[in-house]
Amino acid sequence: MPAATDARLQQQTLLFDADDTLWENNIYFERAIAAFISYLDHRVHTDEEVREHLNLCEHATIAAHGYGLQSFRRSLVACFEQLTDSEITPEKHARIVSFTEAISLQEIELLPNVAETLKALSQRHRCIMVTKGNLEEQTDKLERSGLRGFFSAVEVLAEKNEPAYRELVARYVCDAPNTWMIGNSPRSDINPSLAAGLNAIFIPHDFTWVLEHEVVDAPPPRQKLLELGRFADLANHFQCG
Repeated sequence: MPAATDARLQQQTLLFDADDTLWENNIYFERAIAAFISYLDHRVHTDEEVREHLNLCEHATIAAHGYGLQSFRRSLVACFEQLTDSEITPEKHARIVSFTEAISLQEIELLPNVAETLKALSQRHRCIMVTKGNLEEQTDKLERSGLRGFFSAVEVLAEKNEPAYRELVARYVCDAPNTWMIGNSPRSDINPSLAAGLNAIFIPHDFTWVLEHEVVDAPPPRQKLLELGRFADLANHFQCG
């Protein structure tokens, strides 16, 4: 048998996004947003216009406070304040906050075949979870997911951009040609990791957060970009099982 030159047969470093790659996440925020828009029931702006304004509020809140549930609550309150003439009473504030309570109480719902696929991958390759957001929230979700044992390391970043990926590669001494970022977000997972010299695997999710939408970049020369329809397809690509 000839020497194994196919990169899939070598040990790889696999960097995994978490929200909407390993488990459901944004769908719960979308439900909260729908409830908020219904409660606001604006007499002038359409639901679509309210949603666009909320997107602007989220951009501003993230810049000031970062990601996470508390930041999302601030965005809802700011959007309500900016689009209504009425005063936000303690009762109204509590009602707005209540739209997010189901998110914090939500059980972790793994996406199909994630646990068994990660188990197989981790036996052959180095797996690192690379997510962004609030450290406490993301760590809690990982612990509740039952997936922690499959990762040799966990990184919760303030932002996932090209400099962050380059720093990560240096810290973990990653061999770029044998390192892959795997996720559902063009903005945070695919494009910046390609810019940092890594390979990437795009696994689209039907409810990817609108602020993560971007056109997926073409990979630079000698880098690889794959699009897979299912998380389980990773086992085939990386020769597990």
